[in-house]
Amino acid sequence: MPNERLRAAMAAGGWTYATLADKVEVDPKSVERWVNLGRTPRRTTAMVAAETLGEDVHALWPSLRQARPARAVSPELVALYDQRADIPVSAFVDMLAQAREQIDVLVYAAVFLHEAYPRLNELLRERAAEGCAVRVAVGDPDSTNVQRRGEEERFGHGIESRCRLALMHYRPLVGVPGIEVRIHATTLYNSIYRSDDQAMVNAHVWGVNAYGAPVWHLRRSGEGGMFDTYAASFDAVWETATPVREG
Repeated sequence: MPNERLRAAMAAGGWTYATLADKVEVDPKSVERWVNLGRTPRRTTAMVAAETLGEDVHALWPSLRQARPARAVSPELVALYDQRADIPVSAFVDMLAQAREQIDVLVYAAVFLHEAYPRLNELLRERAAEGCAVRVAVGDPDSTNVQRRGEEERFGHGIESRCRLALMHYRPLVGVPGIEVRIHATTLYNSIYRSDDQAMVNAHVWGVNAYGAPVWHLRRSGEGGMFDTYAASFDAVWETATPVREG
């Protein structure tokens, strides 16, 4: 499939196959294949080409956003993503759908889940009906820590509105057997999405919205590993959180 974004960027800058190839130090036929056949160059070459064109490398070649294979630094690290936006929502949904014993969600808002997958509540109800314990903790919009996060992310009061929207999304689950929803006022260093022995951990970076921050996919392999560290963190926050009541 042709790379129309690349074709448009070259046309806008007056670049030909030959002139771009000369700048990037590749054969003109390689550039032609990038455009007409949708081929993806090596990452280093792609970065040089994108810089030359004044474009974002991932906008020109989205496939370069794929998860990098985890190195053998931890047996529990399945994959590392540069940013949450690189992960399709289906990856979160599929992981939660596999749960048989426990689902834990710790966020400030994460309204992207309901927006991209409107059946999320039904999925959680189904898992709970099958005996899965579901715990959801969202941010208290009136807390100092949530308000400070809005200032840090430069979204102002927007994050408070998103917390309230998240609570509206989850409120229909309040009172459902096997499901508990709470609000928390902690400083959130990571958002955690847990499904049995798997978890997606979304780091929080000062001044960056969560969708632009890294995510690591963990799978528990034994006691005392990274997975247990984040599971314990969830439990600690859960103990401080306030249950959401019906009505």
